[in-house]
Amino acid sequence: MDDSLSFESFLSGAGKAAFKALEDHGRGEYDEFALHGGVAVERLAKAVLVKKNPAYLVEMRNGNSDLLLYFGGDLELEPDKVRTVGAKEAIQRLRRLKVLPPDPQLDRLIDLRNGTAHTSIGDEAKTLLPTFAETISLLLRAARVAVQRFWGRWTSAISAAVDKQHSEVQRDVAIRIRQARHLFEDRFKGLPDGTKERAIEEAREAVKAITISEKDDKIVMVISTLPCPACGADTHVKLTPLNSTATSVEVRVDLLDCPLCGLHLTGPEEIKAAHVDIEKAIVPSNVIVSWGTTLPAAIDTDDLHVG
Repeated sequence: MDDSLSFESFLSGAGKAAFKALEDHGRGEYDEFALHGGVAVERLAKAVLVKKNPAYLVEMRNGNSDLLLYFGGDLELEPDKVRTVGAKEAIQRLRRLKVLPPDPQLDRLIDLRNGTAHTSIGDEAKTLLPTFAETISLLLRAARVAVQRFWGRWTSAISAAVDKQHSEVQRDVAIRIRQARHLFEDRFKGLPDGTKERAIEEAREAVKAITISEKDDKIVMVISTLPCPACGADTHVKLTPLNSTATSVEVRVDLLDCPLCGLHLTGPEEIKAAHVDIEKAIVPSNVIVSWGTTLPAAIDTDDLHVG
């Protein structure tokens, strides 16, 4: 049988596609994530099938028995005549073998990958990351491949994706932080020592100033800085007023955007899930920072720049 149809070949191909899928997701390229995620699932599913029995890869079409004999090792065929099952059939076979459970979300990922879903991919694919991670974990278990061997440096991100003790937002944010950290580290591979540290310092200098936008003597928003939970550089945070009095303003942290590693968090729930220390934000002493209307935290600072 062709080496490209071996267990190791399918496993290697699945790993490459899975890495691309996580990188795509980290960059917000969710259509590419669906494509590479679906490819990773298909190849790993085929790895499991071929490990159980090479004949399980046979595409049953037109009653042709040549492929069955080929995968059984008793017939030679030209490479262009060899066909294996598609992703949907491979998954169905593994469900019949009790390797995978029924999962509409996994079916949706494959539909998006195949371009058969009658919808735009966008944010829908974004929400399928936990499904992708859980499916890969089940297939690795069936293939008897260690998670660390397959995922390498992405292991902690995948562990976060399948940790059901946390909310979906917490899992999503934990993964995105790890993704941004890996992409950040990749930028400096092969560069001279100290390049990364200089980039962090330059970013810190670029965003250190506080900006307060006012209209009709009322604060509209505050752009301040916080250490990025992914790369450690100073990053922009946006604070939006909730309530104001003659002496103070209560604001909500609405946005965190790191120009260095690309981490982008939107809304109080995501920012809170990142365990950002909001008390390190540089804001005026008469501004109260809050996750919501009931959790204020007073912050004092001396030197500030208003622009």
